[in-house]
Amino acid sequence: MRRPIVVGNWKMNGTLASVPALLGAIKAGVDNMEAADLAVCPPHVFLPMAAEILASSAIQLGAQNAADQENGAYTGEISAPMLAMFGCTMAIIGHSERRLIYGEDDALVAARAAQVLSNGLIPVICVGETLEQRNSDETFAVIGRQLDAVFNSINADQLVKVVIAYEPVWAIGTGQTASAEQAQDVHAFIRKRLATVTPDAEAIRIVYGGSVKPDNAQGLFNMPDIDGGLIGGASLDALSFLAIFRAALSI
Repeated sequence: MRRPIVVGNWKMNGTLASVPALLGAIKAGVDNMEAADLAVCPPHVFLPMAAEILASSAIQLGAQNAADQENGAYTGEISAPMLAMFGCTMAIIGHSERRLIYGEDDALVAARAAQVLSNGLIPVICVGETLEQRNSDETFAVIGRQLDAVFNSINADQLVKVVIAYEPVWAIGTGQTASAEQAQDVHAFIRKRLATVTPDAEAIRIVYGGSVKPDNAQGLFNMPDIDGGLIGGASLDALSFLAIFRAALSI
């Protein structure tokens, strides 16, 4: 049975005052972490602070990206070994904002994921289509291409360690959400695609990311191939984030 996971992506948000307050409220509100994993991914500058606050907690710490190299002349990048030094257990890779705004292509995303994995961290690898691509019936072709790049960079026996996040680009920060059935269709496609390269496809966690909120989380998480969520805006509110996590506990 796959263990559900809920990951909070804070994006470029947070202050020296708000980070301790938010993490403190999340820590205080978690009353059961035996059945699911909970993680937060603050901006890089807040990782040391977050690591200290979460030191006595089972809440995991992640980053919002990681370099495709371990070290060297790569100004502005932060490597997976550096993230591990500060207690990170995972890193979000290939988020649509990285792909669309900063031009990260499938090959670079796959290289970042491989580097994260090789340093003992979990890559949360994002895949998804734009509204134009969905309307042109290209959803499966786009996601298949994104997955194939990962398969070319990561050994089949390592795939069981990754988390795949399906994030329909048209539903991120727009207030729109794929219906539970729409999301399940894509998750099922991803799992079938995984099954073509690894016998462990049924063990790999696939989460949904696209305007998940407390009022739609349960319906999404009840789908057979949805194993939790990658949460954006709602992760900045402790009560909302915890409500979504509680929904994952019932999967």
